[in-house]
Amino acid sequence: MSSQFPASRPRRLRRSETLRSVFQETEFRLEDLVLPIFVEEGIDDFVPITSMPGVNRIPESRLAGEIERYAHAGIRSVMLFGVSHHLDETGSDTWNDNGLVARLVRTTKQAVPGMIVMSDTCFCEYTSHGHCGILHNGEVDNDATLVNLGKQAVVAAQAGADFISPSAAMDGQVQAIRSALDGAGFNGTSIMAYSTKFASALYGPFREAGGTALKGDRKAYQMNPMNRREAVRESLLDEAEGADVLMVKPAGAYLDVIRDIREASRLPLAAYQVSGEYAMIKFGALAGAVDEARVVRESLGAIKRAGADLILTYFAMDIARDGL
Repeated sequence: MSSQFPASRPRRLRRSETLRSVFQETEFRLEDLVLPIFVEEGIDDFVPITSMPGVNRIPESRLAGEIERYAHAGIRSVMLFGVSHHLDETGSDTWNDNGLVARLVRTTKQAVPGMIVMSDTCFCEYTSHGHCGILHNGEVDNDATLVNLGKQAVVAAQAGADFISPSAAMDGQVQAIRSALDGAGFNGTSIMAYSTKFASALYGPFREAGGTALKGDRKAYQMNPMNRREAVRESLLDEAEGADVLMVKPAGAYLDVIRDIREASRLPLAAYQVSGEYAMIKFGALAGAVDEARVVRESLGAIKRAGADLILTYFAMDIARDGL
């Protein structure tokens, strides 16, 4: 028993809802949330993602209306993922001036000019093999992929992207993209790096959502989930290369890493509550095992409390619509 008891009674500040609210230490706002969306070309109707209840692939033809709906609900930022029908060995559609990446950014900006557009910059949804870059002798060629990342980034910036968000997990990708953007006159376009991206089992539903053709895994270029010191090193390397915002992905199982990076860097820090995290909450709620609204708020609050400034989450529209 503490020597300060009975004079010290922390329960005094928990006696009512008003007191609990006044003394709550951590808050997140709708403005802190980024909504990731999947947009597929060549389809006419929404396609439900069975492993992510409530999430659909959006037909490209319906994207403008969806962006307007999000903006009306109060969403300020979206992360764009394209589901392409034009796959090849290199993902060349991503640096086509009229390819899916460019069209998605243009459509979003034309629909709601004030929407913050983050363009996921990778190749896994555009390559016939599903890897995040050029394959050479069965392995991803890091340096050859950097050239293509730069080309994709410039196309997205030309279309109006506010943030280039490289998720390919290539060494030197931030520096290569910054150089390509600056060389093309886009020195005002920001980079939000997937700076600490783990080779996580929690990405499972994303494969259905993004339609990736991947066979095998990405452990040779994404991070070992068991490595904490390396996680900080990865983000600090991206900061040195010119990233404007850092990111930890996934979020919930890596709160220690979020806190470590928050203490090591003064850059804004994002965290991605990924598809598997979303699915576990949704299916748990559907089974009656948990209260969805409370778990969503608790999980997002934990990510914020750990040190994230922004949270990418598929629950963003639920928060906007229902105030979970």
